Amino acid sequence: MSSRNHMAPFAVNIDLNTGHIGPPARALTRRLSDLRGLFCDEAAYSALTAAGDPVVYEVYEVRVPEEDGHLLSCTTIIHPGQVGREYFFTKGHYHLSEPRAEIYTCLRGEGYLLLGNREGESRSIVMIPGVSAYIPPYWAHRTLNTGSHPFIFHGVWPGDSGHDYGSIEQAGFPLRVFEERGRPAVKASAGPC
Repeated sequence: MSSRNHMAPFAVNIDLNTGHIGPPARALTRRLSDLRGLFCDEAAYSALTAAGDPVVYEVYEVRVPEEDGHLLSCTTIIHPGQVGREYFFTKGHYHLSEPRAEIYTCLRGEGYLLLGNREGESRSIVMIPGVSAYIPPYWAHRTLNTGSHPFIFHGVWPGDSGHDYGSIEQAGFPLRVFEERGRPAVKASAGPC
């Protein structure tokens, strides 16, 4: 018998209506003030933050070791809302270990998955219930809610991936989505706003 320290199998419950994961999950809440400098309309950002600092998104992460061989998973709930004409979004990140992939599956609501790499390529994927998107290694990713209800998705990624938020904070994300004539419009971005 191996002397390795084996983790016991376990299960969690995902509420498909709310996106909440039952114990043992770690909850993280991001308010608008946590996204300072990421939205283009600074006046709208300041007004919304001063008027109540709304919750933009929540993450419920299943706790397993953050190391090679394990798979991390979470649900993310992005609330409906806009800063000016720009839809509520997640911070966006590369993986610290860039040769790591990820999968996002939309459970409820509607939104976009935005992707970009350091070579200047970018893509957008419309996310509606049942769409499962593959995020290849070396691609930064950000999600956003374009609907009037919470956008909920489930993500799975290797345990040793890590998160690099700093690259996006410094350089900006290569794509942005704005409301134009009542519909989302994906636009190229030249850097941070």
